[in-house]
Amino acid sequence: MLKLENVSKFYYNKGIIATGFTKVSLELKIGEFIVITGESGSGKSTLLNVISGLDSYEEGEMYINGKETSHYTKKDFEDYRRKYIANIFQNFNLINSYTVYQNIELVLLLNGYKKHDVKKKILNIIDQVGLTKFKNTKVSKLSGGQKQRVAIARAVIKDTPIIVADEPTGNLDSESAKDVIEILKKVAKDKLVVMVTHNIEQVEKYATRIIKMNDGRIIENIELKKVTNEPAKQENIYNNISIFNKYRIGIRNTFNIKSKFLLLFAVFFFISAAILLEYASFQMSEEEKVDSGYSLAFRDLSENRILINKKDKTNFSTEDYEKIKELSNVDYIVEDDIFLDSQMPLQRDEISLYGNMLDINNLKGNIDLGRMPQSENEMILKIRSDNYYANSNYDEILNKTFSTLKSQGLNAWSGEKVKDLIIVGIQYAENNESNYACKFYVSNSVLAELRSEVNKNYSNVKIFFNNKYQQYTLEPNDKVTRGNAIVDDEFKYQFKNYKIINKPINIYVSNIYYNAELNLNISNTYTKSNFKRITSLNTYDTNRYKIFINTDDYNSLYNKPSYQSSVFVKDVNEINQTINQLENLGLTAKKVTDFKVEQGEIYQRIIKVIKVVVTIVLVIVLFFISYLIIRIILKSRNIYYTTLRMLGATYKNVRRILDIELFVNSSLSYCVLLFTIYMIRNNMFNIEYIAKLSNFLTLKEYVLMYVILIIISRLISKKFAKKLFRKTAIDTYNEEV
Repeated sequence: MLKLENVSKFYYNKGIIATGFTKVSLELKIGEFIVITGESGSGKSTLLNVISGLDSYEEGEMYINGKETSHYTKKDFEDYRRKYIANIFQNFNLINSYTVYQNIELVLLLNGYKKHDVKKKILNIIDQVGLTKFKNTKVSKLSGGQKQRVAIARAVIKDTPIIVADEPTGNLDSESAKDVIEILKKVAKDKLVVMVTHNIEQVEKYATRIIKMNDGRIIENIELKKVTNEPAKQENIYNNISIFNKYRIGIRNTFNIKSKFLLLFAVFFFISAAILLEYASFQMSEEEKVDSGYSLAFRDLSENRILINKKDKTNFSTEDYEKIKELSNVDYIVEDDIFLDSQMPLQRDEISLYGNMLDINNLKGNIDLGRMPQSENEMILKIRSDNYYANSNYDEILNKTFSTLKSQGLNAWSGEKVKDLIIVGIQYAENNESNYACKFYVSNSVLAELRSEVNKNYSNVKIFFNNKYQQYTLEPNDKVTRGNAIVDDEFKYQFKNYKIINKPINIYVSNIYYNAELNLNISNTYTKSNFKRITSLNTYDTNRYKIFINTDDYNSLYNKPSYQSSVFVKDVNEINQTINQLENLGLTAKKVTDFKVEQGEIYQRIIKVIKVVVTIVLVIVLFFISYLIIRIILKSRNIYYTTLRMLGATYKNVRRILDIELFVNSSLSYCVLLFTIYMIRNNMFNIEYIAKLSNFLTLKEYVLMYVILIIISRLISKKFAKKLFRKTAIDTYNEEV
């Protein structure tokens, strides 16, 4: 069955060679009960480890059923142990957190048996070793003799041709030792039992052969009982452990030691929380920077604002607005879109307020001071609560008359009044709005009157005459007939022979909303002497070089209907669906935030690079930190996994069981983290900063974090399993004991 020819075992430690045993030659047969004895350090346990495949050898040859083993790899020895060897250890090597039944079941599951096929077999062997009433008792609660009976039952049920026992009675009292040896003797009839002991008197009457060792050599090999008829050679047939049983063992291992489970849970919870919150903080920093962006065209960059215009470039009708209002996510519509992005001054004595003119029908919430408007010239002022006037001097603005001023184009305002308005109510705005974020809520009729001034303020004007564009100021005047223009007499010097009358002059007005064109003829020129007569104005000096046109012609350039409006949605998360619905109505729809320019573009790029780099570094650092912590936590499990290896588990088996254990633990911790975030977001826990950070995490980030966590757990499992299999099974075991 088993033959050794001049086999030697050496140990290498820091350049020093130590001898385990030297030039051992033996032939061992099925049916023998062989006892190896000797003083401590004589090499008997080392020889047993080589025989059982737990350790390698450096010299000679060991044959198994006539096959050489000197070329065996670790994988080959794993197969050898599974087919031929069942171990009984002095320290039992049982799983203390498992019951008696589970310890015996484990070896069968590792060798490919199905759970439902082994129950009767396990109960029979438990009965044979006298532990039936302890079958559901954790082995940590058993006596030493009872534990060794479990170890014997586990070895016997594996049903291999060779059983090796290393000091199986060393930790037992004499009565328990006798029971153990009796059991071993029974199973030795059709197996090869090789037992190491220092107490020869206990086993002498049971042994068929006694081998005595000293200083790494066999000094006696005494045959007490001759085994003449060796039974047929046996080879254990086994299958790979099923996926289902891997999960059973892995999940069992997750919860069988509460302290280990809680520590691993805490580590994975910390890893996932650290990475998620770090990523969210960068997202928040990036988003806040984006929120501080600007647009040259639009002042109101609210994230719930959609810009709309008709695809055929015509102006909106009442019917168009009614269809838009029917959409479920539409909160309100600002028809005169230009008022959102054009700010006008309100002037009273030395007090100036600057802000947007808005439709009173779109005012949200209640007013804080005063009352609602009752006439066309009354308005509501929305102002920051920390504003000087709003805070303690509101009596200087409430119920006072303010005047809108005349625009001179491109954000320039004259001192000339256009419309008087009375502030009858005040609503306080959030203090995080701009210092100039006043809003003036007025009636539709007031908006209509001011539309020309706002359009003018927002428009670029080009005047083309004498075959070139020139920069002059337009002024409306009722004395000028339609289709004509009156210019400064000095303009004539630009023309040949100074002939300017009836020369064409073309005026072009453009802004983001519309383009307008007006073609006129020069009908007259003005000088200081005729200025009052032809314009009815007394201020010649302040009006020099201006071009006077008919008031109706002037208004035709600026008093335009709404070519663009803005839709404000109720739910920003559904804004894209609303855009699709608007486009189905024949409209062009764009989020106003699409036109936002980020401030500090280089800064943004740096933030993004730093975010990626820091996240990667953090993941790597957390991996190594978590590995070191988990390795310490799993230190107590090294014996467990080494025991699995001794029982026949391959690297792949151990790796998969550990994968499952860490997967279950990490998944549970992540689920608890998500539930914790959910409770924080729903104000079950008042952690404002975490709630704020969580707003910057989307489903994509949560899924990505889970993937990272699983990858980390798999890498830890792989690294840990490699360490367990780096050396021979016995070397790994001895390092941990």
